[in-house]
Amino acid sequence: MEKEQKKILIACDSPRSLLDFRGKLIQELLVKHEVSVFTPRIDQKEIRDKLINMNVKIYESKLNTSNVSVLADLKYIVQLYNLIKKTKPDIFFPYAFKPVIYGSIVANFRKVKCITPMLTGLGYNFLEIDSKRTIIQNITRRLLKLSLKANDRMRIIFQNNDDYNTLIKANTITRKNKTFIVNGSGVDLTYYNYSEPDVKAISFLMIARLINAKGIKEYYESAKVIKSKFPGVTFKLIGPYDDNIDAINTELFTKVKSDGVIEYIGLVSDVRPFISQSSIIVLPSYYGEGVPRCILEGMAMGRAVITSNSVGCKETINPHLTMRNGFLVPIKNTLELISKMEYYILHPGDIIKFGINGRKYAEEKFDVNKVNKQMLQILVGTE
Repeated sequence: MEKEQKKILIACDSPRSLLDFRGKLIQELLVKHEVSVFTPRIDQKEIRDKLINMNVKIYESKLNTSNVSVLADLKYIVQLYNLIKKTKPDIFFPYAFKPVIYGSIVANFRKVKCITPMLTGLGYNFLEIDSKRTIIQNITRRLLKLSLKANDRMRIIFQNNDDYNTLIKANTITRKNKTFIVNGSGVDLTYYNYSEPDVKAISFLMIARLINAKGIKEYYESAKVIKSKFPGVTFKLIGPYDDNIDAINTELFTKVKSDGVIEYIGLVSDVRPFISQSSIIVLPSYYGEGVPRCILEGMAMGRAVITSNSVGCKETINPHLTMRNGFLVPIKNTLELISKMEYYILHPGDIIKFGINGRKYAEEKFDVNKVNKQMLQILVGTE
């Protein structure tokens, strides 16, 4: 017997993520169900047009995800409350912290039948940082505990085991919660095609927002040392410099932009040409990732990896040494990062070998179709 059509409301913190991270999933949901999105204002015409052409209903907010504003957050809560009251969704699917916290509280209050918050990494909130942020961390943890309180309608989705265990140890969730773990957001292996990397003109590429916890300083300092030894090696950086509590300081940003150590490209709409031109993908993050999408994209295109031995990042490195696709380095350890960069420069054959292994690992573990099959089961109960 065919399942009845359901109304699904997705709440996010970035309109770009709706297509980049959830586009294939939304397409799958639209086959049998009605999908609406509650997103910060969509300024990019191509994103709006694509969602409209997919028959997605769009509702916009003024959510500011980078900074704390009590008044703005209250307005977001009221707007979401009114939207849920008006649209009466059967399933509420929020991802990213503010939509998860505020959305789950509102959806619980409105007795939405199925609430499926996805935690795409814990960010700073469970890291021990300075005292200035501890207040925000404590508030966030308490709100998260309130929003994820176990009940029959709540299904929590994680992207790695570490985040689940962290919330259990912190008593944010309990064993009573219904939880699921999926392999990140997945990667479309037909969109990110394999190509053999250039090992004669070696190039390192980092794709990340310009915030400290992504490891921007470590990447820059490593690039400076490597270029002094191997002047022909190039370094590129893709990502926005935006208003964020952890944005890199002005001095470092100026160096990144103008001193010639790194070629700073900024935000791009399509990373594929840049990955294709690169030899190795680097992400020395200690941010508290889910599973970093930029590494999955690089793996799908056959690029060797250097990333940090931290939550989420370590999920992307195949633990079987015979199928190694990259290296893990300790967080904030520039010397180890330099060492692994030098290894690739001195062993160019492994750049190709690790890249092939990475593509295979992406096919095995991170194929978006496999991830979405599990997501559909969680969200709408498909078999």
